[in-house]
Amino acid sequence: MWYLEMLSWLLPPMSLHAHRGGWCGGEREAGLGGGAPAAPCLPAAVPEPLLLLGCCLRPRDPAEPGRGERGRLLAAAEMMAEGGGAARRKALSLLEAARSRYESLQISDDVFGESGQDSGGNPFYSTSADSRSAASSQDDEDDDEEGEGLRGGARRRRAPRGPVEEEDEEEEKGGWTRSLRDVPPPRFKDSSGPTRKMPLTASAMDFFQLFVPDNVLKNMVVQTNMYAKKYQERFGKDDAWIDVTLTEMKAFLGYMISTSIHHCESVLSIWSSGFYSNKSIALIMTQLRFEKILKYFHIVAFRSSQTTHGLYKIQPFLDSLQNGFDSAFRPSQAQVLHEPLIDEDPIFIATCTERELRKRKKRKFSLWVRQCSSTGFICQIYVHLKEGSGADGLDALKNKPQLHSMVAKNLCQNASGKNYIIFTGPSITSLNLFEEFEKQGIYCCGLLSTRKSDCTGLPPSMLNNPETPQSRGQYRIRMKGNMSLICWYNKGHFRFLTNAYSPVQQGVIIKRKSGEIPCPLAVEAFAAHLSYICKYDDKYSKYFISHKPNKTWQQVFWFAISIAINNAYILYKMSEAYHVTRYSRAQFGERLVKELLGLEDTSPSH
Repeated sequence: MWYLEMLSWLLPPMSLHAHRGGWCGGEREAGLGGGAPAAPCLPAAVPEPLLLLGCCLRPRDPAEPGRGERGRLLAAAEMMAEGGGAARRKALSLLEAARSRYESLQISDDVFGESGQDSGGNPFYSTSADSRSAASSQDDEDDDEEGEGLRGGARRRRAPRGPVEEEDEEEEKGGWTRSLRDVPPPRFKDSSGPTRKMPLTASAMDFFQLFVPDNVLKNMVVQTNMYAKKYQERFGKDDAWIDVTLTEMKAFLGYMISTSIHHCESVLSIWSSGFYSNKSIALIMTQLRFEKILKYFHIVAFRSSQTTHGLYKIQPFLDSLQNGFDSAFRPSQAQVLHEPLIDEDPIFIATCTERELRKRKKRKFSLWVRQCSSTGFICQIYVHLKEGSGADGLDALKNKPQLHSMVAKNLCQNASGKNYIIFTGPSITSLNLFEEFEKQGIYCCGLLSTRKSDCTGLPPSMLNNPETPQSRGQYRIRMKGNMSLICWYNKGHFRFLTNAYSPVQQGVIIKRKSGEIPCPLAVEAFAAHLSYICKYDDKYSKYFISHKPNKTWQQVFWFAISIAINNAYILYKMSEAYHVTRYSRAQFGERLVKELLGLEDTSPSH
């Protein structure tokens, strides 16, 4: 996904795990190439272990012991390099003070994927503007001084205009300026979290039916029986078929959901005698009966004469699911637009033969979500079908940023006027979209790419990499109204467009090996929120239902059911019932399967 690729360049080294992302560990740890190596920022006599806390210093920054955190770090490093008992003790105290400052930020190493498999704690942390002191970029000060020198020379010697003056004129034409001002953060007054209090005895089925209630299941029963009747009228009577009941429909869903816990080659493996068999649930329904329900299963049996949408067979269920999401949970202010990991599990693919893999059709749709970055709850789903080679097709969607803007507008149609902060990837980020969202009370922070983004209205000088070598942490900022365009260097140039964070607010990225890397607050917030989404994908994407039908509407249905179960588990973890049973995600899924199948065993499996 775009955010996994971005984070692997933005914050190297990385060890974020994506089960289906296709990135190996070495590739995730590699930074974006290009640019001359940064000059050493510590004296040559400083021992190598001190680079952990000192390498974030910029060569041009004054090494004054009283100048902020960087000055204390450099002073401590020089003292320890010179030796002497008193000097060493004083240097150690300075280093300890700096370390205490890092810990006070409450930034876990897990935010950047450096703490390994055993890391714990919530990687999301507060990045509000009030939590950082206002500080302008040193690079902007240097640029301003250089510009003043050029203009002074022009007055004295009437020299020809330099490139800085030409850039200034281009930026002024578009309304962009180097003069930065503080922008207050958008106020968020709504409360976030579950909208209803679940009892201590609430079961997995209770949380699941917040999104898929009995009336939805009863409609599946009615539509399946109607389709079976019409099918037999056209193609001949099926003597083995009898109308399905609500109990059988729940058991049918239970069998399908069991493949998200125990991945197998086929759902029919449950009744086999092989490795993937599951005798504990195989006796509830015969394989023949399951296959009959699977053959006739439908959400909408017939197309209406007025229906032209390709998702007509699944759209009523998606609408009902969206209503359940809206009524059960209120998201936090920070949210992310992205494509979740829904590709097939590598273990499942390994069990398939080449012939079976060739028979599988390429996915004909693109699934996008709006996700709360503080909890992982998916607030809204948008499905874009590949309906030919027209302007609305998936092939065009991958190549035209304006179609990604259409996806973003559909995902945020219920977010107007709530002062949400939306984080976006390069394909969605654009000045026109962000300005349109700002009029609706939606604020944005997005990664910008000169290849994938719509760069209309942005100053060309900020889209081109500077010729002079850059040091890690250096950045330039231009401003237009409340919109800020940031070009930040960290083993590569990264550009951000935002109207949600003040350009004069200083942020910091702390890395275990590199120490403290300065950055604007928007960059720090972007990295933190996107890292949480990566962790969500890493943890929950492996619990998607592994049954992969050929029909597109059925693929969308089972993906939507998987998202609903993940959301149900998130609500379960936020409820008081979690403190009683404390199920893991796998145990929650197994418990849900047993309740759908009507089994009386209530003990969690390990």
